[in-house]
Amino acid sequence: MATSAKLRLRNLWFSFHKWIGILLAVLIVPISISGAALVWHDWLDETLNPGRYAVTSSEARLTPSQYAEAATPVLKPGERVSVIRYPEQGEGPVVVTAMAPTREGAARGGPPVRTQVWLDPATGKILDSAPSNAGAVRFLHVLHGSLMVPGMGRQIVGWVGVFMLISSLTGIWLWWPVSGSVKKGFKWNRQPRFSANLHHQTGFWIAIPLAMLSFTGMWISFPGFFGPLSGAPAQKGGRPTPSAPLAAPAMTPEAVVQAASAHATGAILTLTWPTEKTPDWKVAYEREGSPAEVEIADAGGEVTPPKPPRPETIARTMRRWHDGTGMGVVWQVVIFLGGIIPAILGVTGIMMWLNTRTWRGDLARRKKAKLAAAPAE
Repeated sequence: MATSAKLRLRNLWFSFHKWIGILLAVLIVPISISGAALVWHDWLDETLNPGRYAVTSSEARLTPSQYAEAATPVLKPGERVSVIRYPEQGEGPVVVTAMAPTREGAARGGPPVRTQVWLDPATGKILDSAPSNAGAVRFLHVLHGSLMVPGMGRQIVGWVGVFMLISSLTGIWLWWPVSGSVKKGFKWNRQPRFSANLHHQTGFWIAIPLAMLSFTGMWISFPGFFGPLSGAPAQKGGRPTPSAPLAAPAMTPEAVVQAASAHATGAILTLTWPTEKTPDWKVAYEREGSPAEVEIADAGGEVTPPKPPRPETIARTMRRWHDGTGMGVVWQVVIFLGGIIPAILGVTGIMMWLNTRTWRGDLARRKKAKLAAAPAE
């Protein structure tokens, strides 16, 4: 490629890179910071709400009915227990979730608001209760996933991911030295200002992980587009509307657990009540690869054994790469930095742009002053 053509292309990429950073910084920063925080969402929730995890023992010593009854005092009138979640990996509280039979209190276009109750597994003592849409961790989830914008928020975040992917790839191009050895790119003092050097160096080292996070974020935001490309069936009609639990199930929770126990593969994870749309109980147990879910018909007690573990889908892989679930500490640290550094890049990029404007303004003023001071011919 000729030098002039190469410079024109470089200037084009520079313009894309610059204006993406300047115009979208106000969106990129909250998405990135909230994503970084959510890498450690369990730790964050425990730190912000220590009372929820102040259990005397993580051994579940009560029956499901006793846990459901223990949560009743803090439930709203008309709310029915829908799920009991047992301590994950043998640690933590029992969490009872309840919901009303109507969508009252639901955010527009969103799921109905549920009540969550944290219980001591050993005693059933109420440790805390809160609506499902409340709390700092929930706020971060909504901010990261939709920027708190109802309806189109998820698509906005997806398009931010598209532009972040472009910015990551163009950043690698712009980091590459125009002339000389590639070692020149790793030198700290490529630019006279600290902000510019910080931008170049952190941008290079995070570019590939940031491109991956941007692409997986796009995949999560646009499942209708990416799903068929991977062979997954196209989604129709959006997410199904949640249905309220049955007011008076025919079976007791204890009878359900007893019926499912023959198919248990490990510790119980969740017990889900039958609903008005799906009148089946569901009991999930720990299993290597994925939970084993047993279904029990509430009307007749017929048991449906768990299906064999399914191979992980591309959509699930994309989400795990994006949020770090089951990916190990090293990968989680990379994702955390992939959230913190874009905020730094946004700030330093704007500083570089302002410094350039100041420098060009000073240069223009000096040139004008020099012309004004030149003697007339």
